[in-house]
Amino acid sequence: MIAVLMGGNSAERAVSLKSGEAVYQALISQNIDCFKFDWYKDNLSKLWQQEFDQAFIVLHGRGGEDGYIQKQLESRGIRYTGSGSNASHNGMDKARTKMIWRQHNLTLAPSIVASINQPIESIDFPLPWAVKPTLEGSSIGISKVDSQIQLDDALTLAWQYNPHALVEQWIEGDEYTVAILGDKALPVVKIMTDQGFYDYESKYHSNETQYSCPCGLNPSQEQALQAIALEAFFAISAKGWGRVDFIINQHNKPYLLEINTVPGMTSNSLVPMAAKAMDMSFDQLVVAIIDEI
Repeated sequence: MIAVLMGGNSAERAVSLKSGEAVYQALISQNIDCFKFDWYKDNLSKLWQQEFDQAFIVLHGRGGEDGYIQKQLESRGIRYTGSGSNASHNGMDKARTKMIWRQHNLTLAPSIVASINQPIESIDFPLPWAVKPTLEGSSIGISKVDSQIQLDDALTLAWQYNPHALVEQWIEGDEYTVAILGDKALPVVKIMTDQGFYDYESKYHSNETQYSCPCGLNPSQEQALQAIALEAFFAISAKGWGRVDFIINQHNKPYLLEINTVPGMTSNSLVPMAAKAMDMSFDQLVVAIIDEI
């Protein structure tokens, strides 16, 4: 019996509910024994009263993507999709992820961490800057800072979600994402938005955001991006499935942005889109993710 874990208490709850429903319907359509569980507020104890031996985690953001639910499942001997608790913890924290990637000599924009009620260290890289909470996904709480006077407002917004914010140099260029399934990188997806950057509105509400898969890179460029994505994925000990995001600047240099260890599984989501490009249906993708447990 598979429990589809969805909802949660993070800022990404609404997206998680959509992802979970899609995964649940895919399992039902293939006659796989399952039930869906909406983790909401403090009702998690009700989950442990049910009989199941596997969990499909579609909980985005804190609680579901940061290692907490993974530890709970591990302590009960229940197998689950995706990365283990330590890798999930590392992947959720953007600052920690960048520290690990830097140790592997992967290409990153320069950055600092600004903590609430603490002096901010000097920023020695040029404007514009991206300011984002270290522990949120779906581009929630992110701002583009074009001048020093905008920094305080951007930090105040980011600190609403988390007491630590990442301030990094803004890389102008095209955004790409690489989905990973097992030990293979799926076809690269290019993301084009009229919002200035791929924010929450662009991801889930805008009809203007466009996606290209094939992505328009030549074969050697695409293979190089896939290779970097795999290296970044395994550097934090991620497994099962995930997604790695990039910006490629005007000089065709790729910069790693972040990793998603529980990517979206809605109709607009990028992992299903990449899978479709290699003739893998949504239902087949769901089963393939389970097979990686």
